[in-house]
Parts: sequence; structure tokens; C-alpha cells
Amino acid sequence: MRIAVTGCRGQLARSLAEQGAQHGHAVIAVARPELDLANPDPDAIHAALAAAKPDVIVNAAAYTAVDKAESERELAFAVNADGAGAVARAAARIGVPVVHVSTDYVFAGDKAEPYSENDPTGPTGVYGASKLAGETAVLSRGADAAILRTAWVYSPFGANFVKTMLRLADTRDEIGVVGDQRGNPTSALDLADAVVRVAQNLVGGDAPEHRGIFHATGSGEGSWADLAEIVFAVSRATSGPTARVKRIATTEYVTAAARPANSRLECGKLFERHGVRFPEWRSSVENVTARLLQEGTWKA
Repeated sequence: MRIAVTGCRGQLARSLAEQGAQHGHAVIAVARPELDLANPDPDAIHAALAAAKPDVIVNAAAYTAVDKAESERELAFAVNADGAGAVARAAARIGVPVVHVSTDYVFAGDKAEPYSENDPTGPTGVYGASKLAGETAVLSRGADAAILRTAWVYSPFGANFVKTMLRLADTRDEIGVVGDQRGNPTSALDLADAVVRVAQNLVGGDAPEHRGIFHATGSGEGSWADLAEIVFAVSRATSGPTARVKRIATTEYVTAAARPANSRLECGKLFERHGVRFPEWRSSVENVTARLLQEGTWKA
């Protein structure tokens, strides 16, 4: 299977390149300047993706600067909404399915239980609103599509929470970490495996149950503080950087964009329809942290 993935430097794109090869698939990164979602020219995007001769397209490129989006609304919507729609339109023209990656930020975060795919959306910031508009654009362009909403993504690649904690612990004895937001930490490596499985199902048949919106996150739940403590436990065991975690409230960590208090997503539909169940999140955090420490890439 030939998988064209938008972007090349993001956590998911790089994880797909690694995991796709392990599954025996060719992963072709399509990125700027040939594919520029910040200036989504439908014809240029179609040409760039068609040149990859894909069996399936994965739209992993996105504007993800949650706080900066509050002052860059036009750019966030260009990439996450118009760009996503252009990719979906290109997939329809080429005649291949598309897997589009979305986010927990499409929800308000005020529900007591985990969110299901049928729950009403209600983003509270520009980033979430742009991603929700992207979902609508993908589904309205006539694409053969599966949308995967994920959350709290980390990996051995790029900038992410796990690497940030290790870098901070290298110079601090104590780190304040939010303890009253709940979510599902998700390894981009696990997410890449899920994307490949979903892509195989889309390419392998036209079953309607394989299409639509699905939640795709690590199994189990925790807080940012819980996640940090797992990272430091692994690092401490290998004489790496470590620090005490001071649990703080969201109100003590002021950001331009509001963070959902509840980012938990119910992922039963993904297992029922695609047979995909993510590993327990703590084991995946341990694996990624150990790899970062062994490779020394947490410093980058």
C-alpha cells in the first residue's frame, strides 16, 4: 500500500514513516513547497498528491499552535479548514480514500464523562474551531473518508510534552504541572499504527462502517501531572534528568487559549468498526521516554 501523508516534520508524519515501513507499506511525505496548506490552491494540492500515486492519503499536516491561533485565526483556518478540504477534494479527484486527523479540542471539555463521537461539539478556542471546520470540510467534499480525533500526542519526534519535561528537569528540581485536566495521553507511534490499520480497511473495501468519525487515543486516562510523573520515574531509573512534580490547578497556568478540563475520548467505536485498540497509555509513555533517553534526542 502506498500512503501519501501531508507534512513531513510533524510527530504523526514521522511516526507513519517509521511504522508504515515496519508494516511493509511505502509512506510518501508530501509537503511544502509542492503542498502548502497555508495557501491552499486546490489544483496545486491535487497535483502534488497525485504525483505520489497513493492508494490512500493521510492528512496529518495541521496548524497546532493552540495559543498562537488566538491571534492567527486566518492562518489556522487556512491550514486546518480550507487546507483539509482541499486535501479531501484532491483525494476524491484521484479516487482514493483519505484519513483525516482531528482533535479533542472540538469539544468544550465540560462533560463529566468521556466524549463519544455522537456528543455535541463546542470548541472554546480558535484552534478547536478551525479543526471542527476541517472535519466539516472533509465530509462535505465528497471524499471517501475516515476522521480520527486524537489527543495529548507525544512521540520520539518534534516538540512535545515528554521532551519538554525532560529538558525542564535537566535544570530544575521541581516543576509545576497541571493536575486537574484529564485526558488520554497518546503515542504518535501507536496512532500511526491505528492510521495504517484504518487505511487498510478503507482501501480494502467500501464498507460504510469503516467511514465517518472515530476517536483514537491511548487506553486509560490521566492528568498532565500523572504523565510527568511516569516520565520522571523512567528517567530516574536510568540516571536521566528528573524532578519533583508539583500539582497545580489550571487557573495557576494561564494560557491564551482555554484548555478542556475533560479531554477524554471514548474509543469503543474504533475497536468495533476497525478492530483497533490502543495500548495502555502508561506503557507507551515508558517506551517513548526510554527511547528518548537512550537516543539522547530529548535534548533536541
